[in-house]
Amino acid sequence: MDNVKELEARRDAVLEQMRSMRSMRRGTITEQYLKVKHKGKKEPVLRGPYYVFARWEGTKTASKRLRSPAELERAREDVDAYKRYVQLCKQFEELSERLGELEHRSEDVDAQKKTPKSRLSRTRK
Repeated sequence: MDNVKELEARRDAVLEQMRSMRSMRRGTITEQYLKVKHKGKKEPVLRGPYYVFARWEGTKTASKRLRSPAELERAREDVDAYKRYVQLCKQFEELSERLGELEHRSEDVDAQKKTPKSRLSRTRK
């Protein structure tokens, strides 16, 4: 069973990891191939891969072709950072939930301890 101090320390560690993230992007990276017809050939030839970063913005998909290897690597790091951020948010939520449950339980125990004694057992002055 976890105690309050351990949960708070783990929650602070999660927050520190979130705080250390400098860049992230919500979205995915896909490979795109284009069919290109050549003179004198019946079948088109596949060209690629071309890398595309895409994400939802409202009701539409926004896409951007990643033109250089450096741009592709940076986008991969940002997408991975966002995935890590989502995992950390889930951990933070779970830790906060358990922390709240522990604190509520201890409050309930304290409330039970502080219940007044019966008036009948008191002596009159």
